[in-house]
Amino acid sequence: MPVHIPGFSGGDRTDITLPSAQQQLLEAAKATGKPLVVILMNGSALAVNWAQQNADAILEAWYPGDGGAQAIAETLAGTNDPAGRLPVTFYASLDQLPPFEDYAMANRTYRYFKGKPLYGFGYGLSYTTFAYSNLKLSTTNLHAGDTLTVEADVKNTGKRAGEEVAELYLTPPHTDVSPNLALDGFTRVNLAPGETKHITLTLDPRTLSQVDDKGVRAVTPGSYRIGLGSAQPSETTNTQTTTFTIEGTQQMPR
Repeated sequence: MPVHIPGFSGGDRTDITLPSAQQQLLEAAKATGKPLVVILMNGSALAVNWAQQNADAILEAWYPGDGGAQAIAETLAGTNDPAGRLPVTFYASLDQLPPFEDYAMANRTYRYFKGKPLYGFGYGLSYTTFAYSNLKLSTTNLHAGDTLTVEADVKNTGKRAGEEVAELYLTPPHTDVSPNLALDGFTRVNLAPGETKHITLTLDPRTLSQVDDKGVRAVTPGSYRIGLGSAQPSETTNTQTTTFTIEGTQQMPR
């Protein structure tokens, strides 16, 4: 493609910031003194650092399709409570990522990234607030091959109805190839103001397993940590955590 502007190489992007013309438009809109809401319509993560610091709100719309205009309008008007959560990590810049010279996952995706992202995987806001309590496991000493049940209460602590996405993250025993943590369960809960609902998530043996440096997937012994809340445990204080132990080993079929 004959595209010769900063941030592009033909039809390929060389940066994850906004194109300069769009950035200039945001700055001009901000200079009017009116509230600035940035709606992103994109296919991948963007480093929108200026918008994060200067906009009154950012709405990630992705490529919304035929119903996108109505969904965006209803969300901005407040008749629809936003309840989406980011399915990818939004990095602050390309400097946070290693060169893509191989397929190694070191420092890539939320599972292995060691820095502080602009917005983490699983991040998202609502027009109301939620609180978690009474986190309970079916057992704190699990035998390899058994299933673990996780229960908790979620309460809408705000003044309007809303949907919460309860995210369960599992931190396994550390190895040379283990992730920092992994999203291993989630559920969407619709709550009226002040309403509390009890949620249950189930982690089967395959979900609890890991792949070692030889490519073998197995449930392995050790101490595991669970975080259940509105986002990754490091991204919010609205998370309840607990630990459990797995005894024994069970290899999973390929």
